[in-house]
Amino acid sequence: MSTDLHELLRSLRVWDPEVTRLPSFDPTTAPAAPLPLFTEWFAAAVAAGQTEPHTMSLATSDESARPDVRIVMLHGADETGWFFASHSGSRKGRHLTAHPCAALGFYWPVLGRQVRVRGTVSAAPSEEAQGDLHARSTGALAAALTGRQSEILGSVEELARASESAWERARSEPEAPVPSWTLYRLRPEEVEFFQGDQARRHVRLRYRSTEGGWARELLWP
Repeated sequence: MSTDLHELLRSLRVWDPEVTRLPSFDPTTAPAAPLPLFTEWFAAAVAAGQTEPHTMSLATSDESARPDVRIVMLHGADETGWFFASHSGSRKGRHLTAHPCAALGFYWPVLGRQVRVRGTVSAAPSEEAQGDLHARSTGALAAALTGRQSEILGSVEELARASESAWERARSEPEAPVPSWTLYRLRPEEVEFFQGDQARRHVRLRYRSTEGGWARELLWP
């Protein structure tokens, strides 16, 4: 039996009250800079039981300026920017070499919230990248050691062999270096906070970087 995609889409609900709580958000009480509000919203998503709240969409553009997007993990955020990691030779790594700018998107449906971040991207020093990698799990190191990210794979058996070898090395050599592993910093130029509203009067607060600091402005939903 075939599936009617359009019928299935029409049957779905947005922000089902059985699983979603839409908190109020007064933008006049927002802090002067975006990072404290991001931290507050991230902690609220964790407390509300949002699955994998640290995952985010990462949008880049290739050498021909064609967009691409994928889900990655947030590795940290501070006053200098938001951090994620990858191999420098991966597709996203090549994109960022050609066009060192990107956008991030967080979505926490349990609270009806989104956060969007846009800005320029730079690579952190190698020692920071290696420290970040070695602070993670054995599996993360094994995946990094497997390498060849985004290259053509001949077969799943080839991947299994390479992965097994990488796992063995990760277990026996937990500080094994991975020279291509890169920690990227996205320095924000814009950060937007979106709070959903049941009556569709969504609140959108955008922080925009200026020479004098952060400007705050509301956007029509």
